[in-house]
Amino acid sequence: MNLLAIFSWGRVYFTIMQRRLHPLEGIVALFALFLVLALTVGFAQAGEVGAAPRAQKVVLLRSSAVLVQDADTGEVVINKNSEAVVPIASITKLMTAMVLLDSGVDLSMRVVLAREDVDRYKGSRSRLRTGSVLTRDELLLLALMASENRAGAALGRTYPGGTQALVEAMNEKAAELEMTDSHFVDATGLSKGNVSSARDLAKLVRAAHGYPLIREYSTRDRATVTAFGRPLSFRNTNGLVRSSHWEIGLSKTGYISEAGRCLVMRVRLASKDLIVVLLDSWGKHSRVGDANRIKKWLESHAASS
Repeated sequence: MNLLAIFSWGRVYFTIMQRRLHPLEGIVALFALFLVLALTVGFAQAGEVGAAPRAQKVVLLRSSAVLVQDADTGEVVINKNSEAVVPIASITKLMTAMVLLDSGVDLSMRVVLAREDVDRYKGSRSRLRTGSVLTRDELLLLALMASENRAGAALGRTYPGGTQALVEAMNEKAAELEMTDSHFVDATGLSKGNVSSARDLAKLVRAAHGYPLIREYSTRDRATVTAFGRPLSFRNTNGLVRSSHWEIGLSKTGYISEAGRCLVMRVRLASKDLIVVLLDSWGKHSRVGDANRIKKWLESHAASS
């Protein structure tokens, strides 16, 4: 039943009422009209309740640049300004880690944090005091998991040939990966001169995922190191690694004022392995909010297909 049916019955009723009816005929005609109206409303409500929820066609995200890509096929699932070249903050540390591991340096070597490792760009705080002694392995863990800037700087300073040699190797690695939108100037990402695009960072995530130590350290929930004889506990800067609703194979966050909040991940969502890149997300929690919105959108589409 629909509005056309109601209109047709109304016309019938009007036609009937144009001639003189027996009172009983009028009552029957009026009752029939009310019955049609009731059935029509009932069917309409049942249709609304029984209909499967429609999947949202567009997911609204607060990040300025977004790329969600199938890790296996390269198929682009979500694309928003993925070609924009922007500062990437501590996402830079993924490249630092890859180049460091490629070099084959001794990860068990003990490193003394020096004054040169203190942030000269942003004056960011660190719980690692100069003079602290950690292994290169511990520095790598803290750089990837907790995005510790002094740890990243120390890794660059103690790289064979120093920070400049590391940066040169980072740019060579970027060229090898065909990251044509990318350029690196330091080991930490504190400089706004470390730039890339979402489409390039998808290549970076894909390559970094091939390093077991990067996968492990970037997704570890928390860790404790000893400095000056006292334990120091650190947590992962990506709170999603602590969520039972997420299956994350690689993660890295980043923030400086010029880059906004950034997040890259390799995740398992909707029965697919996906690379997620979120850049320049405004608001302290917006990158996590965008990640959750993407998750909900993908799962709703998978359920409706």
